[in-house]
Amino acid sequence: RRPPPPQSPLEKVVAQEGLSLHQLSGKWFLVGMASRCSYLAEHSHQLEATMVTVTVLDGQSLAISTFRKLDRMCWEIRQHYLPAQGPGRFLLKGHRKSSKVDVVVGEADPSSFIILYYQKGRSISVKLYGRTGLVSDAIVDKFEQHVKAVGLSEDVTYYFPTYGFCDSADEFHILD
Repeated sequence: RRPPPPQSPLEKVVAQEGLSLHQLSGKWFLVGMASRCSYLAEHSHQLEATMVTVTVLDGQSLAISTFRKLDRMCWEIRQHYLPAQGPGRFLLKGHRKSSKVDVVVGEADPSSFIILYYQKGRSISVKLYGRTGLVSDAIVDKFEQHVKAVGLSEDVTYYFPTYGFCDSADEFHILD
């Protein structure tokens, strides 16, 4: 008999309970991110302020519009988070089967912050979003606890600028 597949890091993450998706609607600002992504490590000095708009589509899935600058132009990246196994868990499908991303709402206070986990393949990242570009030290501490809980550390944690946000993009700068 073959041994069972190793448990994915995301399976150990408990999704926030009692969360109404409609509470997640609206604007969110990317405050921090922990990831072993080599591109992020090499380009961390070029991080751009990033804003996200969340829209609940059918009571189950989320339309996510991410606004950020690239080469001093505002871009909008549109994504569709589909419901997955259980509340607070989503699936972001890519063009190839191998490019799917699992998303879990780890902790949230919809009036102030949300901590999301993303897993693609075996790699995991954690993102902290705030209703404003700045969040309290207590929220940053919670984020850092979530980061440590999945084996990431301060040296792969990045904080984003709190100025220079885009909130729209022209029709030529939209990626679906």
